[in-house]
Amino acid sequence: MMVYKLDVYGNRVWEYPARVLDRQPYYVRLEAYFDREDMNLGYTVLQRGDRFVEYFYTDRWYNVFAVYGGENGRFKGWYCNICRPAVITDNSVSCADLALDLWVAPNGEMLVLDEEEFVALDIPDYDRENGRLALKQLQKLALEGKLPT
Repeated sequence: MMVYKLDVYGNRVWEYPARVLDRQPYYVRLEAYFDREDMNLGYTVLQRGDRFVEYFYTDRWYNVFAVYGGENGRFKGWYCNICRPAVITDNSVSCADLALDLWVAPNGEMLVLDEEEFVALDIPDYDRENGRLALKQLQKLALEGKLPT
């Protein structure tokens, strides 16, 4: 299956292959491996070969990636993207990113990312409201220890 990350205007910004682990009417769970050069994000380092277990939903304004170290399998944390609901077909998933993200460390510490970019987006109020609501939902799930792994 191919995953297509879209910008807010629907343009492809990144694509990569993934393997389907589970599929239900409203979501798909995928496995993918980080295929870029190492990226030090300040709060974690994404390394080539890191394993991502990715959850895309057709009825939610976010997706969740559980990130595991490629060399040792150690759980690094959750990267949560605020986005429009995913479009899932037989052989692809696409999701329009709304810039706002949430990182949740294994100890539960949360970091809201790219809030300035989200505020600056030229999007309808409907998208902005759903994006803020999605962030609150993710924070609640994290506090309750209910993010998927």
